[in-house]
Amino acid sequence: MGEKPTAAFVLSLVGGILIIIGGLVAAIISAVIGGAFGLIPGLEWLGGLIIVLGVLGLVFGIIVVVGAIMINSGVPEKVRMGSIIVLIFSILSLFVGGTGGFIIGFILGLIGGILGLTWKPEVRAPPPTPPTP
Repeated sequence: MGEKPTAAFVLSLVGGILIIIGGLVAAIISAVIGGAFGLIPGLEWLGGLIIVLGVLGLVFGIIVVVGAIMINSGVPEKVRMGSIIVLIFSILSLFVGGTGGFIIGFILGLIGGILGLTWKPEVRAPPPTPPTP
């Protein structure tokens, strides 16, 4: 196996897991609050919106984990694409669907995505050719 961006993978994975946990907490809390808004006439739509935002946090966390798995592939194109996915959805998780994995998930995803983007695989020199007789 070749060199892989291990630090970028681990940070992105832990960030994604924290975003998933934050999304679950936000989804549960938003379901309770959203249900309460459903009892107020004229504000039923607000309850639905709160629930959707909580579920989006969960979905964004899952997408960050998928991006982290792409980073772990070690293939430069997949690492770059996975890093971009991790960056975008870590940032979105901060604004939509909770607290971005208690803020720590957002920060770890951000650092992991940046490390993945700056990762350069080791260039191996071709083996020397034997001298011709």
